[in-house]
Amino acid sequence: MKRIAVVLVLLCGFTIAQEKQISVPYTRVVLPNGLNVLLHEDHTVPMVSVNMWYHVGSGNEKPGRTGFAHLFEHLMFEGSKNVPEGKFDEWLEAVGGNNNGSTNTDRTNYWETAPGNALELVLFIDSDRMGYLPDVMTQEKLDGQRSVVKNERRQSYENQPYGLSWEIIAKNVYPEGHPYNWTTIGSMADLDAASLEDVIEFFRLYYAPNNASLAIAGDINIPETIKLVEKWYGEIPRGNPVPPIDPPAAKLTEEKILLHEDNVQLPRLYMTWITPAYYNAGDAEMDLLAKIFTAGKDSRLYKRLVYELQIAQDVIAFQNSNKLSSEFFIIATAKGGHTLDELKNVIQEEISKIKAESPSERELQKVVNQTEAEFLDKLESIGGFGGKADLLNQYYFYTGNPDYFNEDLNRYKGIGTKDISAMAQTYLPDNGRVILSVVPKGKMDLAVQKKDGGVK
Repeated sequence: MKRIAVVLVLLCGFTIAQEKQISVPYTRVVLPNGLNVLLHEDHTVPMVSVNMWYHVGSGNEKPGRTGFAHLFEHLMFEGSKNVPEGKFDEWLEAVGGNNNGSTNTDRTNYWETAPGNALELVLFIDSDRMGYLPDVMTQEKLDGQRSVVKNERRQSYENQPYGLSWEIIAKNVYPEGHPYNWTTIGSMADLDAASLEDVIEFFRLYYAPNNASLAIAGDINIPETIKLVEKWYGEIPRGNPVPPIDPPAAKLTEEKILLHEDNVQLPRLYMTWITPAYYNAGDAEMDLLAKIFTAGKDSRLYKRLVYELQIAQDVIAFQNSNKLSSEFFIIATAKGGHTLDELKNVIQEEISKIKAESPSERELQKVVNQTEAEFLDKLESIGGFGGKADLLNQYYFYTGNPDYFNEDLNRYKGIGTKDISAMAQTYLPDNGRVILSVVPKGKMDLAVQKKDGGVK
């Protein structure tokens, strides 16, 4: 077997020095088959986290063949050549471990957390599904998990109050053919149309070692762990090059006023804009703007809508960051007896206000401090979603630099009050957004009205 290439070693401990520099030591190696491996040694507790990112999400799918990445999130737990069906969880739980996975527009991740002495077991079962899942893929397994996913869609979308909102928004924010035009779970028709050959072809292209990165963090010895990684992943063949995504331009040039009647008790307002991609200029500013709007009871929108005017049950704003572009959401649920036009008018006032006048230094520093506290809280964990192993993978995938911890935090700490207003002016235009009203059936009068007096 070829020797693996050691690309980079950082030899600092995880500390916050007097200058508040964060250091997460890692070693990066690349196997001959293209698998990128990121190793972080942390002996705080005798646990280890194995975190695999496959660089495929719903954005890699094609119209008519959506939902495949999420379908594999389920299929990857259904057994592989040397791990019989049901044994993945059984063996892992027997040693005190746990696992999970998730899919979004850009990537699919799987993680296992277990005692350090179970590391080789985890690497064995994880590598077996990368290398040998198609060997035992059957029509029966596909049909079984397809039914599970379709039921999940019914529970989360069709039968969930407000559940179809995300699908409506995606189709109206992004043009047809754009990889963000559909939801991660896919459509019922596409799930039904997926053949066994389609699914295996998708797997062989996107779940190959050259389209993945593996982060291992915790109670490990790095040289010994490299040998174990080479042992279990080294023989898996490299896959074909993955074609790049070439999306059509996505730009909102009008205000779209949309209406959806649903089995709900209270009307809900969704306002959506297209904003800068993950880690691009403007992304962090929009994160902070969202907190200024709705993080805490004294935030601008919460204070006005929920506390002072008492016309909303709740309100939330957030920057949904993705690789190709992001979306900025403001979502508010009206109280009984109030319309979504009332909510929209107050929200518009606050948007216009922050465009015209920058927030105070104190207001900005508060949300920067909140962001820093959330960030440091993540670093207390090695595993799960948002722990150090996951962050190493996240930074590698989105920036190409696993050691992006300080740069990430400094994105927020370097923002000034005028930057917030400038980004609001640039990315929250009145004539480039999607406004969706979800109202109880037969209550169209509660929706945001178009200027001509109607709704779409």
